[in-house]
Amino acid sequence: MAAIRPVLAQFLSLVPRREFENLAREHGGEKRVRSFSCWTQFACLVYAQLSRQMSLRDLVIALETKQTFLYHCFGTQNVCRTTFADANERRPYQIYESLFMKLYQQCLVQAPEHQFRFRHKLYSFDASVIDLCLSVFPWATFRRTKGAIKLHALLDHGGHVPSFVSVTTGKTHDINEARKLVLEPDSILTFDRGYVDYKWFHALHLQKVYFVTRLKRGAAFRIIERRKPPPFSGVTSDQTIRITGSKPDSIPIPLRRIGYIDPATGNRYYFLTNLFRLSAKTIAEIYRARWQVELFFKWIKQHLRINTFIGTSPNAVMSQVYVAMTTYLLLSYLKFTSRSPLTLYALAKRLEVSLFDPVDIRSLLVETVSQKVERHRLSAPVQLAFRWEGFDSQEELPLQRINIHTESRKPLWQ
Repeated sequence: MAAIRPVLAQFLSLVPRREFENLAREHGGEKRVRSFSCWTQFACLVYAQLSRQMSLRDLVIALETKQTFLYHCFGTQNVCRTTFADANERRPYQIYESLFMKLYQQCLVQAPEHQFRFRHKLYSFDASVIDLCLSVFPWATFRRTKGAIKLHALLDHGGHVPSFVSVTTGKTHDINEARKLVLEPDSILTFDRGYVDYKWFHALHLQKVYFVTRLKRGAAFRIIERRKPPPFSGVTSDQTIRITGSKPDSIPIPLRRIGYIDPATGNRYYFLTNLFRLSAKTIAEIYRARWQVELFFKWIKQHLRINTFIGTSPNAVMSQVYVAMTTYLLLSYLKFTSRSPLTLYALAKRLEVSLFDPVDIRSLLVETVSQKVERHRLSAPVQLAFRWEGFDSQEELPLQRINIHTESRKPLWQ
Protein backbone atom coordinates (compact mmCIF):
# COMPACT_ATOMS: atom_id res chain seq x y z
CA MET A 1 0.00 0.00 0.00
CA ALA A 2 1.23 3.45 -0.90
CA ALA A 3 1.46 6.10 1.79
CA ILE A 4 -0.83 9.07 1.35
CA ARG A 5 0.97 12.22 0.31
CA PRO A 6 0.24 15.57 1.99
CA VAL A 7 -2.78 17.47 0.70
CA LEU A 8 -0.55 20.18 -0.78
CA ALA A 9 1.38 17.60 -2.83
CA GLN A 10 -1.90 16.16 -4.13
CA PHE A 11 -3.09 19.65 -5.04
CA LEU A 12 0.14 20.44 -6.91
CA SER A 13 -0.13 17.13 -8.80
CA LEU A 14 -3.05 18.65 -10.72
CA VAL A 15 -0.37 20.39 -12.80
CA PRO A 16 1.59 17.89 -14.96
CA ARG A 17 5.24 18.34 -14.03
CA ARG A 18 6.56 17.59 -17.50
CA GLU A 19 4.41 20.25 -19.15
CA PHE A 20 5.43 22.79 -16.56
CA GLU A 21 9.11 22.08 -17.11
CA ASN A 22 8.63 22.47 -20.86
CA LEU A 23 7.17 25.93 -20.28
CA ALA A 24 10.03 26.83 -17.95
CA ARG A 25 12.63 25.85 -20.55
CA GLU A 26 10.70 27.59 -23.32
CA HIS A 27 10.85 30.92 -21.46
CA GLY A 28 14.42 30.45 -20.20
CA GLY A 29 13.51 30.02 -16.57
CA GLU A 30 15.94 27.16 -15.88
CA LYS A 31 19.11 28.86 -17.15
CA ARG A 32 21.95 28.76 -14.59
CA VAL A 33 19.66 27.19 -11.98
CA ARG A 34 21.34 24.86 -9.49
CA SER A 35 18.89 24.02 -6.72
CA PHE A 36 15.92 26.41 -6.54
CA SER A 37 13.99 25.38 -9.68
CA CYS A 38 10.99 27.09 -11.27
CA TRP A 39 8.79 24.29 -9.95
CA THR A 40 9.98 25.00 -6.40
CA GLN A 41 9.23 28.68 -6.87
CA PHE A 42 5.78 27.87 -8.25
CA ALA A 43 5.01 25.46 -5.38
CA CYS A 44 6.06 28.06 -2.80
CA LEU A 45 3.88 30.72 -4.42
CA VAL A 46 0.90 28.35 -4.47
CA TYR A 47 1.51 27.57 -0.81
CA ALA A 48 1.57 31.30 -0.08
CA GLN A 49 -1.83 31.66 -1.76
CA LEU A 50 -3.47 28.73 0.02
CA SER A 51 -1.98 29.47 3.45
CA ARG A 52 -2.60 33.25 3.18
CA GLN A 53 0.98 34.32 3.92
CA MET A 54 1.37 38.10 4.04
CA SER A 55 5.08 38.57 3.26
CA LEU A 56 8.18 36.76 2.07
CA ARG A 57 9.55 36.59 5.62
CA ASP A 58 6.30 35.05 6.90
CA LEU A 59 6.36 32.51 4.07
CA VAL A 60 9.94 31.39 4.74
CA ILE A 61 9.36 31.13 8.51
CA ALA A 62 6.24 29.05 7.91
CA LEU A 63 8.16 26.70 5.61
CA GLU A 64 10.92 26.27 8.22
CA THR A 65 8.41 24.47 10.43
CA LYS A 66 7.62 21.98 7.65
CA GLN A 67 11.12 20.69 6.91
CA THR A 68 9.98 17.06 6.68
CA PHE A 69 7.50 17.91 3.90
CA LEU A 70 9.64 20.27 1.81
CA TYR A 71 11.17 17.69 -0.50
CA HIS A 72 7.91 15.85 -1.27
CA CYS A 73 5.92 19.07 -1.84
CA PHE A 74 8.49 21.55 -3.15
CA GLY A 75 11.36 19.42 -4.46
CA THR A 76 13.96 21.02 -2.16
CA GLN A 77 15.35 20.54 1.34
CA ASN A 78 15.10 24.19 2.41
CA VAL A 79 13.91 27.57 1.12
CA CYS A 80 16.29 30.48 1.56
CA ARG A 81 14.72 33.94 1.63
CA THR A 82 17.34 35.61 -0.56
CA THR A 83 17.23 32.80 -3.13
CA PHE A 84 13.44 33.00 -3.26
CA ALA A 85 13.59 36.79 -3.64
CA ASP A 86 16.09 36.49 -6.50
CA ALA A 87 13.85 33.97 -8.24
CA ASN A 88 10.86 36.29 -8.01
CA GLU A 89 13.01 39.09 -9.39
CA ARG A 90 14.58 37.22 -12.33
CA ARG A 91 12.45 34.23 -13.36
CA PRO A 92 10.21 35.47 -16.21
CA TYR A 93 6.57 35.75 -15.21
CA GLN A 94 5.62 34.55 -18.70
CA ILE A 95 6.11 31.00 -17.40
CA TYR A 96 3.11 31.35 -15.10
CA GLU A 97 1.14 33.37 -17.62
CA SER A 98 1.48 30.53 -20.16
CA LEU A 99 0.63 27.97 -17.48
CA PHE A 100 -2.52 29.91 -16.61
CA MET A 101 -3.68 29.91 -20.24
CA LYS A 102 -3.03 26.19 -20.66
CA LEU A 103 -4.84 25.29 -17.45
CA TYR A 104 -7.81 27.40 -18.50
CA GLN A 105 -8.13 25.42 -21.72
CA GLN A 106 -8.12 22.16 -19.76
CA CYS A 107 -10.52 23.52 -17.14
CA LEU A 108 -13.05 24.25 -19.89
CA VAL A 109 -13.56 20.50 -20.33
CA GLN A 110 -14.93 20.23 -16.80
CA ALA A 111 -16.62 23.63 -16.50
CA PRO A 112 -20.45 23.74 -16.45
CA GLU A 113 -22.62 25.63 -18.90
CA HIS A 114 -23.79 29.15 -18.22
CA GLN A 115 -27.33 29.70 -16.94
CA PHE A 116 -28.85 30.88 -20.25
CA ARG A 117 -30.51 28.71 -22.87
CA PHE A 118 -28.64 30.12 -25.85
CA ARG A 119 -25.43 28.41 -26.95
CA HIS A 120 -23.30 31.50 -27.43
CA LYS A 121 -20.19 31.74 -25.28
CA LEU A 122 -20.74 34.49 -22.70
CA TYR A 123 -17.94 36.67 -21.32
CA SER A 124 -17.74 39.69 -19.01
CA PHE A 125 -14.81 42.09 -19.06
CA ASP A 126 -13.82 44.54 -16.34
CA ALA A 127 -10.84 45.91 -14.40
CA SER A 128 -10.10 46.40 -10.72
CA VAL A 129 -7.56 48.70 -9.07
CA ILE A 130 -5.12 47.34 -6.48
CA ASP A 131 -3.59 50.11 -4.40
CA LEU A 132 0.18 50.08 -3.78
CA CYS A 133 2.64 52.25 -1.89
CA LEU A 134 4.38 54.47 -4.44
CA SER A 135 7.62 54.61 -2.43
CA VAL A 136 7.85 50.80 -2.42
CA PHE A 137 6.54 50.28 -5.96
CA PRO A 138 7.84 53.38 -7.82
CA TRP A 139 7.09 51.82 -11.22
CA ALA A 140 3.35 51.46 -10.46
CA THR A 141 2.42 55.08 -11.18
CA PHE A 142 -1.19 56.05 -10.65
CA ARG A 143 -1.45 59.50 -9.10
CA ARG A 144 1.01 62.03 -7.76
CA THR A 145 1.26 60.46 -4.30
CA LYS A 146 -0.33 57.08 -4.91
CA GLY A 147 0.66 53.90 -6.70
CA ALA A 148 -1.57 51.15 -8.06
CA ILE A 149 -1.88 48.39 -10.58
CA LYS A 150 -4.93 47.40 -12.59
CA LEU A 151 -6.07 43.82 -12.91
CA HIS A 152 -8.00 43.33 -16.17
CA ALA A 153 -9.97 40.09 -16.35
CA LEU A 154 -12.20 38.40 -18.91
CA LEU A 155 -14.62 36.12 -17.05
CA ASP A 156 -16.00 33.04 -18.78
CA HIS A 157 -19.54 32.47 -17.50
CA GLY A 158 -19.13 28.75 -18.13
CA GLY A 159 -17.99 27.97 -14.59
CA HIS A 160 -17.20 31.63 -13.79
CA VAL A 161 -13.47 31.21 -14.34
CA PRO A 162 -11.08 33.83 -15.78
CA SER A 163 -10.07 33.18 -19.38
CA PHE A 164 -7.80 36.21 -19.78
CA VAL A 165 -5.86 38.23 -17.20
CA SER A 166 -3.68 41.28 -17.76
CA VAL A 167 -1.83 43.43 -15.23
CA THR A 168 -0.97 47.08 -15.99
CA THR A 169 -0.07 50.19 -14.06
CA GLY A 170 -2.89 52.23 -12.59
CA LYS A 171 -2.56 54.93 -15.26
CA THR A 172 -3.45 52.57 -18.11
CA HIS A 173 -6.94 53.23 -19.44
CA ASP A 174 -9.27 50.23 -19.36
CA ILE A 175 -10.18 50.49 -23.04
CA ASN A 176 -6.54 49.95 -24.07
CA GLU A 177 -6.62 46.41 -22.70
CA ALA A 178 -10.12 45.79 -24.03
CA ARG A 179 -8.93 46.46 -27.57
CA LYS A 180 -6.45 43.58 -27.23
CA LEU A 181 -9.19 40.99 -26.71
CA VAL A 182 -9.57 38.34 -29.39
CA LEU A 183 -12.77 36.34 -28.98
CA GLU A 184 -14.21 33.50 -30.99
CA PRO A 185 -16.97 34.41 -33.47
CA ASP A 186 -20.57 34.19 -32.29
CA SER A 187 -19.63 34.88 -28.66
CA ILE A 188 -21.21 37.57 -26.47
CA LEU A 189 -19.17 40.11 -24.54
CA THR A 190 -20.71 42.28 -21.83
CA PHE A 191 -19.08 45.26 -20.09
CA ASP A 192 -20.07 48.50 -18.37
CA ARG A 193 -20.30 51.92 -20.03
CA GLY A 194 -16.75 52.80 -18.99
CA TYR A 195 -15.71 50.89 -22.12
CA VAL A 196 -17.96 52.74 -24.55
CA ASP A 197 -15.90 53.27 -27.71
CA TYR A 198 -17.85 53.17 -30.97
CA LYS A 199 -14.77 52.39 -33.03
CA TRP A 200 -14.05 49.36 -30.85
CA PHE A 201 -17.72 48.33 -31.08
CA HIS A 202 -17.40 48.30 -34.86
CA ALA A 203 -14.22 46.21 -34.63
CA LEU A 204 -16.07 43.66 -32.47
CA HIS A 205 -18.91 43.59 -34.99
CA LEU A 206 -16.46 42.90 -37.82
CA GLN A 207 -15.08 39.98 -35.77
CA LYS A 208 -18.66 38.64 -35.51
CA VAL A 209 -18.65 39.17 -31.77
CA TYR A 210 -21.81 40.41 -30.05
CA PHE A 211 -21.60 42.99 -27.28
CA VAL A 212 -24.02 44.15 -24.59
CA THR A 213 -23.41 47.35 -22.65
CA ARG A 214 -25.21 50.40 -21.31
CA LEU A 215 -25.84 53.46 -23.43
CA LYS A 216 -24.04 56.56 -22.22
CA ARG A 217 -26.04 59.51 -21.05
CA GLY A 218 -26.39 62.16 -23.73
CA ALA A 219 -25.51 59.81 -26.59
CA ALA A 220 -26.69 61.15 -29.95
CA PHE A 221 -28.68 58.68 -32.07
CA ARG A 222 -31.48 58.45 -34.62
CA ILE A 223 -34.34 55.96 -34.27
CA ILE A 224 -34.88 53.80 -37.35
CA GLU A 225 -37.44 51.27 -36.12
CA ARG A 226 -39.56 50.67 -33.02
CA ARG A 227 -40.75 47.28 -31.78
CA LYS A 228 -43.53 46.70 -29.30
CA PRO A 229 -42.12 45.42 -25.98
CA PRO A 230 -43.70 42.30 -24.44
CA PRO A 231 -46.08 43.02 -21.55
CA PHE A 232 -45.08 42.46 -17.90
CA SER A 233 -41.41 41.95 -18.82
CA GLY A 234 -39.94 45.18 -17.53
CA VAL A 235 -38.94 46.17 -21.07
CA THR A 236 -40.15 49.69 -21.87
CA SER A 237 -38.71 50.13 -25.37
CA ASP A 238 -36.99 48.12 -28.10
CA GLN A 239 -35.57 50.22 -30.93
CA THR A 240 -33.19 50.04 -33.86
CA ILE A 241 -30.98 53.12 -33.94
CA ARG A 242 -28.02 54.69 -35.75
CA ILE A 243 -25.38 56.62 -33.84
CA THR A 244 -25.11 60.26 -34.90
CA GLY A 245 -23.14 63.20 -33.53
CA SER A 246 -19.54 64.22 -34.11
CA LYS A 247 -18.26 60.77 -35.15
CA PRO A 248 -21.10 58.86 -36.78
CA ASP A 249 -18.74 57.08 -39.19
CA SER A 250 -16.97 55.28 -36.34
CA ILE A 251 -19.80 52.71 -36.22
CA PRO A 252 -21.78 52.79 -39.51
CA ILE A 253 -24.11 49.91 -38.57
CA PRO A 254 -27.57 49.76 -36.97
CA LEU A 255 -27.64 49.03 -33.25
CA ARG A 256 -30.33 47.98 -30.83
CA ARG A 257 -31.40 50.22 -27.92
CA ILE A 258 -33.44 48.59 -25.15
CA GLY A 259 -35.12 50.37 -22.25
CA TYR A 260 -35.68 48.36 -19.09
CA ILE A 261 -37.04 48.99 -15.59
CA ASP A 262 -35.67 46.74 -12.85
CA PRO A 263 -38.74 45.44 -10.97
CA ALA A 264 -36.73 45.06 -7.74
CA THR A 265 -35.48 48.65 -7.53
CA GLY A 266 -37.58 50.58 -10.03
CA ASN A 267 -34.45 51.96 -11.71
CA ARG A 268 -34.49 52.56 -15.47
CA TYR A 269 -31.65 51.38 -17.72
CA TYR A 270 -30.86 51.66 -21.42
CA PHE A 271 -28.80 48.95 -23.10
CA LEU A 272 -26.90 49.03 -26.38
CA THR A 273 -26.15 45.91 -28.40
CA ASN A 274 -25.63 44.57 -31.90
CA LEU A 275 -27.54 41.38 -31.04
CA PHE A 276 -31.00 41.30 -32.60
CA ARG A 277 -31.91 37.60 -32.48
CA LEU A 278 -32.52 37.36 -28.72
CA SER A 279 -35.42 38.88 -26.81
CA ALA A 280 -35.09 42.26 -25.13
CA LYS A 281 -35.61 40.68 -21.69
CA THR A 282 -32.75 38.25 -22.35
CA ILE A 283 -30.47 41.16 -23.28
CA ALA A 284 -31.28 42.77 -19.92
CA GLU A 285 -30.55 39.50 -18.11
CA ILE A 286 -27.23 39.19 -19.94
CA TYR A 287 -26.15 42.56 -18.62
CA ARG A 288 -27.34 41.60 -15.15
CA ALA A 289 -25.03 38.58 -15.32
CA ARG A 290 -22.11 40.99 -15.80
CA TRP A 291 -22.13 41.40 -12.03
CA GLN A 292 -20.39 38.02 -11.75
CA VAL A 293 -17.09 39.63 -12.77
CA GLU A 294 -17.46 42.05 -9.85
CA LEU A 295 -18.04 39.10 -7.51
CA PHE A 296 -14.94 37.46 -8.97
CA PHE A 297 -12.78 40.48 -8.15
CA LYS A 298 -14.27 40.63 -4.66
CA TRP A 299 -13.53 36.93 -4.03
CA ILE A 300 -9.90 36.97 -5.14
CA LYS A 301 -9.18 40.14 -3.17
CA GLN A 302 -10.62 38.62 -0.02
CA HIS A 303 -9.30 35.06 -0.26
CA LEU A 304 -6.14 35.20 -2.41
CA ARG A 305 -2.92 37.13 -1.91
CA ILE A 306 -3.10 39.88 -4.53
CA ASN A 307 -3.43 42.88 -2.21
CA THR A 308 -0.07 42.29 -0.52
CA PHE A 309 3.00 41.18 -2.45
CA ILE A 310 6.13 39.29 -1.42
CA GLY A 311 8.23 41.10 -4.04
CA THR A 312 8.42 44.70 -5.22
CA SER A 313 9.62 44.38 -8.81
CA PRO A 314 7.18 44.26 -11.76
CA ASN A 315 8.21 40.67 -12.51
CA ALA A 316 7.59 39.55 -8.91
CA VAL A 317 4.16 41.18 -8.87
CA MET A 318 3.21 39.67 -12.23
CA SER A 319 4.37 36.20 -11.11
CA GLN A 320 2.33 36.37 -7.92
CA VAL A 321 -0.81 37.53 -9.74
CA TYR A 322 -0.66 34.79 -12.37
CA VAL A 323 0.03 32.11 -9.75
CA ALA A 324 -2.99 33.41 -7.82
CA MET A 325 -5.15 33.07 -10.95
CA THR A 326 -3.75 29.57 -11.53
CA THR A 327 -4.65 28.66 -7.93
CA TYR A 328 -8.19 29.89 -8.56
CA LEU A 329 -8.41 27.66 -11.66
CA LEU A 330 -7.16 24.63 -9.73
CA LEU A 331 -9.69 25.19 -6.94
CA SER A 332 -12.46 25.51 -9.53
CA TYR A 333 -11.26 22.36 -11.28
CA LEU A 334 -11.44 20.41 -8.02
CA LYS A 335 -14.99 21.64 -7.46
CA PHE A 336 -16.09 20.76 -11.00
CA THR A 337 -14.60 17.26 -11.11
CA SER A 338 -15.71 16.25 -7.62
CA ARG A 339 -19.18 17.80 -7.94
CA SER A 340 -18.60 19.11 -4.44
CA PRO A 341 -21.53 20.92 -2.79
CA LEU A 342 -19.06 23.19 -0.98
CA THR A 343 -18.59 26.80 -1.96
CA LEU A 344 -15.23 27.79 -3.35
CA TYR A 345 -14.43 29.58 -0.09
CA ALA A 346 -15.24 26.51 2.02
CA LEU A 347 -13.12 24.36 -0.27
CA ALA A 348 -10.16 26.74 -0.03
CA LYS A 349 -10.52 26.95 3.75
CA ARG A 350 -10.47 23.17 4.16
CA LEU A 351 -7.35 22.95 2.07
CA GLU A 352 -5.74 25.77 4.06
CA VAL A 353 -6.04 23.96 7.39
CA SER A 354 -5.00 20.57 5.93
CA LEU A 355 -2.13 21.41 3.58
CA PHE A 356 0.38 19.06 5.22
CA ASP A 357 -2.04 16.44 6.54
CA PRO A 358 -1.59 12.94 5.02
CA VAL A 359 -5.23 12.51 4.03
CA ASP A 360 -6.91 11.85 0.72
CA ILE A 361 -7.84 15.21 -0.80
CA ARG A 362 -11.19 13.75 -1.89
CA SER A 363 -12.24 13.44 1.74
CA LEU A 364 -12.09 17.23 2.04
CA LEU A 365 -14.45 17.83 -0.86
CA VAL A 366 -17.55 16.25 0.67
CA GLU A 367 -20.08 18.21 2.71
CA THR A 368 -19.38 16.35 5.98
CA VAL A 369 -15.85 15.15 6.68
CA SER A 370 -15.78 11.63 8.12
CA GLN A 371 -14.39 11.27 11.64
CA LYS A 372 -12.66 8.02 10.64
CA VAL A 373 -10.35 9.26 7.92
CA GLU A 374 -7.42 6.91 7.35
CA ARG A 375 -4.37 9.12 7.72
CA HIS A 376 -1.45 6.90 6.79
CA ARG A 377 -2.52 4.40 4.16
CA LEU A 378 -4.75 4.40 1.11
CA SER A 379 -5.79 1.18 -0.57
CA ALA A 380 -6.39 2.72 -4.01
CA PRO A 381 -4.64 6.07 -4.43
CA VAL A 382 -6.00 8.22 -7.23
CA GLN A 383 -3.90 10.73 -9.14
CA LEU A 384 -5.86 13.89 -9.95
CA ALA A 385 -4.50 15.61 -13.04
CA PHE A 386 -5.36 17.52 -16.15
CA ARG A 387 -5.07 15.58 -19.37
CA TRP A 388 -2.71 17.32 -21.75
CA GLU A 389 -2.50 16.59 -25.44
CA GLY A 390 0.28 14.13 -26.04
CA PHE A 391 0.77 13.48 -22.32
CA ASP A 392 -1.09 10.55 -20.80
CA SER A 393 1.14 9.29 -18.01
CA GLN A 394 -1.32 10.43 -15.36
CA GLU A 395 -4.90 9.38 -14.78
CA GLU A 396 -7.81 11.72 -15.10
CA LEU A 397 -11.09 12.02 -13.25
CA PRO A 398 -14.18 11.16 -15.33
CA LEU A 399 -15.51 14.04 -17.37
CA GLN A 400 -18.58 15.50 -15.75
CA ARG A 401 -20.62 18.58 -16.56
CA ILE A 402 -22.57 20.16 -13.77
CA ASN A 403 -24.53 23.30 -13.11
CA ILE A 404 -23.52 25.48 -10.20
CA HIS A 405 -25.43 28.34 -8.66
CA THR A 406 -23.98 31.80 -8.56
CA GLU A 407 -22.86 33.05 -5.19
CA SER A 408 -25.24 36.00 -5.24
CA ARG A 409 -28.77 36.20 -6.62
CA LYS A 410 -29.27 39.79 -5.57
CA PRO A 411 -30.09 41.91 -8.62
CA LEU A 412 -27.15 44.28 -8.73
CA TRP A 413 -26.69 46.70 -11.59
CA GLN A 414 -23.66 48.78 -12.43
